[in-house]
Amino acid sequence: MAQDRNSRPNKRNKRNKTGGSKKSGRNPNSPKRIDLSRKPNRSDRGGSRPVHKEHGLGGEQIEGRQAVRELLLGSRRRVHEIWIANDIESSPVIDDILEIARDQRVQVLNVSRREIEREARSEAPQGVLAKAAPLEETLLADLLIAPRDKPLLLVAIDGVTDPGNLGAILRCCDGAGVDAVILPRHRAVHITPTVAKSSAGAIEYLNMCVVGGLPSALSEMKTAGVVVVGLDDSAEKSIFELGAVAADSVCLVLGAEGPGLSRLVRERCDSLANIPMLGSLSSLNVSVAAALATYEVVRTRRVSK
Repeated sequence: MAQDRNSRPNKRNKRNKTGGSKKSGRNPNSPKRIDLSRKPNRSDRGGSRPVHKEHGLGGEQIEGRQAVRELLLGSRRRVHEIWIANDIESSPVIDDILEIARDQRVQVLNVSRREIEREARSEAPQGVLAKAAPLEETLLADLLIAPRDKPLLLVAIDGVTDPGNLGAILRCCDGAGVDAVILPRHRAVHITPTVAKSSAGAIEYLNMCVVGGLPSALSEMKTAGVVVVGLDDSAEKSIFELGAVAADSVCLVLGAEGPGLSRLVRERCDSLANIPMLGSLSSLNVSVAAALATYEVVRTRRVSK
């Protein structure tokens, strides 16, 4: 049952912890999430697992009906509370949120729509927002040594700064079964409320690695046997000509809006590929390019089986 905002408890540390949900809308073929809490520390190398707090993924505030619903369904991080506008109309998604929150004993607060809009950081929170623990990063080194029964499909993002673009990229990566998305720690957008909403909840399921420098991360991948393919409008080869490369572990690298791939990132790529433009325009939005490229790898792998 929703609780009025004015009766909200003063002590935040007494909130109930999130439990499991009986509902599950996930595809059983989705990539395996790397659970860092169950992996042993690599203390045998003289140090504990590094924890990056200062410039982490973020994701503490989630806005929008679908994003909040997937936050609950994912059950991967603690949900502190959910705010729902007191004038919101009933709908299947809202009913789902209330039911799952009740099952998981997550506090739901009825607040005015004005208060939600004042708290919101995205343009259209749809009368719903949630407060949760931050998303946990996956370490790239752990990802590369994790046991697997199929080649990796990774996506690295070189300096994308538009939250709507990043959210759309993450949504298509989840749909294409991408094993992980690699984000640079600096000069790039991370998981803001707008990204969370644009991703339609994909942030709750994707492995995401935040790396200090993308060029060095690409070198680390290449050492581990991952083929690095950069998307570039000026490349001579088309993404539809990957051929046998798609059967190997592949990392597709997407350039920033406008400038494209940076010089150092371009130099670390094993090859470059373009998406053919048959009309008058010279390029596609980066999120559309991500969708085409990831699904082309998926298509090629299925055809070659």
